Amino acid sequence: MVHFVGAGSGAVDLITIRGARLLSEADTVIYAGSLVNPDLLSYTKEGCEIYDSSKMTLEQVIEVIKKAEAAGKVTVRLHTGDPSIYGAVREQFDELVKLGIEYDVCPGVSSFCGAAASLKTEYTLPDVSQTVIITRTAGRTPVPERESIRALAVHQATMILFLSTSLTKVLQADLLAGGYPDDTPVAVVYKATWPEEKVFRCTLGTLHATVTENGLTKTALIIVGDCMGDKYLRSKLYDPGFTTEYREATE
Repeated sequence: MVHFVGAGSGAVDLITIRGARLLSEADTVIYAGSLVNPDLLSYTKEGCEIYDSSKMTLEQVIEVIKKAEAAGKVTVRLHTGDPSIYGAVREQFDELVKLGIEYDVCPGVSSFCGAAASLKTEYTLPDVSQTVIITRTAGRTPVPERESIRALAVHQATMILFLSTSLTKVLQADLLAGGYPDDTPVAVVYKATWPEEKVFRCTLGTLHATVTENGLTKTALIIVGDCMGDKYLRSKLYDPGFTTEYREATE
């Protein structure tokens, strides 16, 4: 059996209870060494075989899994954050299906959730933004033209950018050209929830300068949007003048 486990956003205690249990029971662990906090390996039992997938190809990962399966062992494939966000898991699923190997998925806390906690920010504020766009800037990995930064920026929703810290010159230009004002609030969160976390707040107009001046090139999220501003409408849910299924309006 293979368990794909979301390691969480970085802090060792932000892995789920289920994820920690699966790690403790695993005979083999293949973890994304370039992204996953290695301290999470402290959950593994003595004798567990550990492989760093940052130095492996897909074929090598599958070969390790095949050998573990043949020996009747349990494997955990440990991915950063939640496996569904830029986890490169679909190709692994498909290979396991071809081989008739059973697998399941344990969700994790994505770094975009960790960043919101660090920023003490709500991404979806009434009358500001009710939409969160999770995307990336086109680089070595292409992005469909219909999902270009300029095209998505038209909505001026809350935008969270993964894998884009080394491309902020182009990113800033595209966000501005797409419609975000120059003074739109921006936050760059380096290693959200890790012990070495750093938060940089700026505006869209100073994004590239902020990133370059602080030497940020990877392992950081960029959050763009007025959800980090000061103006918003109060939620109707807790408004005394609003009737819900559970209480009557009192004003």
